[in-house]
Amino acid sequence: MRVTRLRPAAVALVAAGALTLAACGEYQGVYDLPLPGGADIGEHPYRVRAQFRDVLDLVPQSGVRVNEVPVGRVERIDLAPDGWTAEVTLAVNGDIQLPANALAKLRQSSLLGEKYVELAAPPAGQEQGRLADGAVITLDRTNRNTEVEEVLGALSMLLNGGGVEQLQTITEELNAAAAGNEEQIRALLTNVDKAVSTLDSRKGDITRALDGVNRLSATLAGQRDQIGEVIGDIGPGLRALSEQRQQLVTMLDSLHDLSGVAVDTVDRSQADMVADLQALTPSLRKLAEAGENLPKSLELLLTFPFVDAAVPAVRGDYTNLYVKLDLNLKDLIDNLSRSQQNPLQDLPLVGSLTDGLLGGVTAAPPPASGGRSNSGFGGILGSLLGGGG
Repeated sequence: MRVTRLRPAAVALVAAGALTLAACGEYQGVYDLPLPGGADIGEHPYRVRAQFRDVLDLVPQSGVRVNEVPVGRVERIDLAPDGWTAEVTLAVNGDIQLPANALAKLRQSSLLGEKYVELAAPPAGQEQGRLADGAVITLDRTNRNTEVEEVLGALSMLLNGGGVEQLQTITEELNAAAAGNEEQIRALLTNVDKAVSTLDSRKGDITRALDGVNRLSATLAGQRDQIGEVIGDIGPGLRALSEQRQQLVTMLDSLHDLSGVAVDTVDRSQADMVADLQALTPSLRKLAEAGENLPKSLELLLTFPFVDAAVPAVRGDYTNLYVKLDLNLKDLIDNLSRSQQNPLQDLPLVGSLTDGLLGGVTAAPPPASGGRSNSGFGGILGSLLGGGG
């Protein structure tokens, strides 16, 4: 067995290096050693913490890029305070300016290349503030790409334990179902083609109908409060109807009985009703023949004893009325003698006097030639009329 002895100078050098690393703080192994060719973070870098659900195989000293340009490095990877996610501390060059709501994505340089963190600004118009030292990029602004291993694993599962091995069984079952039903399947496909063609030709109407439904929905949404009030007001009415349900049912039953009685009454009186209507036929026919005369006659009833022609004579609060009164006694007696009934017979004293007067005129025989009548009223009337001796 060969024993190698270290020189005192080498031992002193190793001990000095270990003391130096211990004095610089917490030592995390080779990840604390600076690597050549890394990004230049400048003299005044700022640090940002990004939270990821899964950092995969990301390690410290990995790169941090903006638009594929290295601008920093990953300093450490810790467990987040929630105990479920990873928190990555990034050192970024102080000259790099990003919005406060910047995004952090876990990328891979090539198919089998190294992992790195890409910082990016949000979509245009959504930038807010500036990313500062100690900022935290939360889970809602971080994500990661799908790993090649995950894709290959899913493909392996599909090919080995998925549905590929059932394709033959599915094909055989389809052939068995289609065997002997070619005409029906062809007719089905033809009908489907017609239905699709019809829908395609009516797509304008369908679009307008959907637009109308959209406008209706918008209108209903705008009147939500009014609809709510109406529905709220309907509640008491429905409650009242529910409470009066028995009365409503009783009323409908009574109406049913009444309709039965009415139908029976109409059936029994059908012959009499037809006879009455037939009896009214002549009267209705005469009314129809009267035409315009009947309405005009009804107009006269409202203005009796003045006709429509007397209306223009009215001037304000007076009426122009012209009366021609004939006081010739002979004409009066002649007019009265032509009547079959004495118009003054109902007047006391005057009626009896006129009866004798008119009786002498109408019933007395003519006097004999050369003789004198002995009738008092007849003589007076004759002398008045110039017929006496």
